[in-house]
Order: sequence, then structure tokens, then C-alpha cells
Amino acid sequence: MVEKAERLLRQGRVTPLDGSRYNIVGDHGTYLVQVQVDGQVSCTCQGFLSKKRCSHVAAVIILRDVRRRRPRSYLRT
Repeated sequence: MVEKAERLLRQGRVTPLDGSRYNIVGDHGTYLVQVQVDGQVSCTCQGFLSKKRCSHVAAVIILRDVRRRRPRSYLRT
């Protein structure tokens, strides 16, 4: 799951919409990931709806963590 999340980021398929919402172009569709004020993260994909985890959420978590640590260069390698 982490490898797929990193691939989504490298390929530029994660687009921040605002501070809490992200558009993700996945392998099987386009999804919305939402980060709540309390840190809870959700996704509109079927995998998240059934398992409460997915690579789209993982990508957003990685992106937010990387942005806290260093500039956006990670995304455009």
C-alpha cells in the first residue's frame, strides 16, 4: 500500500484542493480524500469504505508529513 501511495505522489496524481481536501487520480477512478480537524482521514474509494484504509489516504498522509519536513521537491522527482 505504501509503495502504491508513493507512486501516486511521484506521478503527480495527488492534487491538494485546500488545506483539508485532496483529489486523487487512482488506478480505477478519481477519489476525494478529506482530513478532519481531529486528524481523521477518509476517502471516497470502495477500498476505504469497506476496509477503512487505502493507498489514497496513505498518499495524503505521506504528502502532509513530507511538507511538514521539507519543501515540495519530493513530489516532482
